Amino acid sequence: MVERKQSFGEITLSKQVLQALFEMGFEEPSPIQRDAIPLALEGQDLIGQAQTGTGKTAAFGIPVVERINPKFQAVQALVITPTRELAVQVSEEIAKIGKHRHIKPLAIYGGQSIDRQIRALRYGCQVVVGTPGRLLDHLNRGTLRLQYVKTVILDEADEMLDMGFIEDIESILNQAPGERQIMLFSATMPPEIRRLAHNYMTNPKSVEVSRDELTVPLIEQVFYETRDKIKVDALCRIIDIEDIDQAIIFCRTKRGVDELVAALEARGYFSEALHGDLSQQQRDRVMKRFRDRKTELLIATDVAARGLDIDNVTHVINFDIPQDPESYVHRIGRTGRAGRKGQAITLISSKEYRQLRTIERLIKTRIQRCELPSMADVSERQAENLKNKLIQVIKQDHLSTYRSIVNELFEEYDSIDIAAAALKYAVEGISETEEHHIDEEFAFGNTGAAPGMVRLFMNIGRLQQIRPQDIVRWIADESGIPGNIIGMINIYDKFTFVEVPEQYATRVLSCMHQNMIKGRKVSVEPAKARN
Repeated sequence: MVERKQSFGEITLSKQVLQALFEMGFEEPSPIQRDAIPLALEGQDLIGQAQTGTGKTAAFGIPVVERINPKFQAVQALVITPTRELAVQVSEEIAKIGKHRHIKPLAIYGGQSIDRQIRALRYGCQVVVGTPGRLLDHLNRGTLRLQYVKTVILDEADEMLDMGFIEDIESILNQAPGERQIMLFSATMPPEIRRLAHNYMTNPKSVEVSRDELTVPLIEQVFYETRDKIKVDALCRIIDIEDIDQAIIFCRTKRGVDELVAALEARGYFSEALHGDLSQQQRDRVMKRFRDRKTELLIATDVAARGLDIDNVTHVINFDIPQDPESYVHRIGRTGRAGRKGQAITLISSKEYRQLRTIERLIKTRIQRCELPSMADVSERQAENLKNKLIQVIKQDHLSTYRSIVNELFEEYDSIDIAAAALKYAVEGISETEEHHIDEEFAFGNTGAAPGMVRLFMNIGRLQQIRPQDIVRWIADESGIPGNIIGMINIYDKFTFVEVPEQYATRVLSCMHQNMIKGRKVSVEPAKARN
């Protein structure tokens, strides 16, 4: 079992909060969290200049949860937000952070039954997150009392200013206790916000997130909108229709990485995981296979992908849109290296448009919307790719051996049928009836292994969604032989033949026979030769 760190980066937190952050997939603090949390834990008034999505909710949510007395059922922290959507989002995030400390937040906003909110306030909560108008309404009714509030947070203060809430905010602050901590977060600092800070805050400390500029103009940036239920299938269609050499696919959490790798493998895509739970040896092995181009898809978290320097990445895919817009810049910078073109693809749900617009403001670029490819689009693209590969083979003109075979077939069959049969064989293999005949030939006849090689038989095949990459990885991992010395691999519906060097055949057989691959116990034995 992986040992969990007892701190969040260099920030020491309670075990309950650390456990919650671990379950949420946090690996280390973002810049705003790293700078703001220690100050907030000390009770300092704080001004944070940061965009939506930089992780600022956790930057104030973590210290709020840490400073609250969970046994005292009274409102001890107040978060003021400009919109009901943000109020719900902040409330949900604080609930997750405070899960193991039993901290109960409540979102209150206009458009929801005020009677229901009054009952919830009477029942008791320690954190109230609300919009200015509805907060004032409860204060005026006496259903919300602030006498025990130790912390007040103004989230997206400049947006509240633009919406005309500044007077409501001042009315709320005037009803809060004189000795309280105020944290103000704003993307910009107009004079009215500075005046508010001057009038209501005591020696506030400033924290500003530095922004990176996008310096990769060769990267084409697009996004697809999809529903969570079909997100993996949407990703597979995109992979099938794009001309991907190598791709890094980013997920927000370690658990998300593992789940996506499993989902892709179940659909026949060879991918590998890269996240903080891997040992250095495992990480090195994964990265070597990716650099050697034995892995097409690398599924990673932001932290695990830091420091990667790989020139051949043609695509970066944001399976989860990053919470921090600057992470988006770092992610997509993994492609378009050394003057090459690259493409950045982001999958979003309808709820994530706001975060997408925040990213666009940071990079000063409009990200193009694309329609998800249909199955017909995928089939058409695959046919086009096959045609292009055939053209390349024809241009290379190393066809003399095959021309003689075709000339013989011409005597009996139509030229179009011969070409179509060759394509069908290349793409689909041989039918089950034909496979049985070939099985007899290989099992009891000349195995046809190359000189110095031994041909092995495995009772697993295309029906189990096995691909050559799976066989190579499995043999290399289990037996320890280099993957690049494994020879010809022929995969049929129900079985597979693979050639390995003679000197390693005994080792491979002893390591592989009755082992598990894709949840199935596999039989591996030498292909028999006819007496």
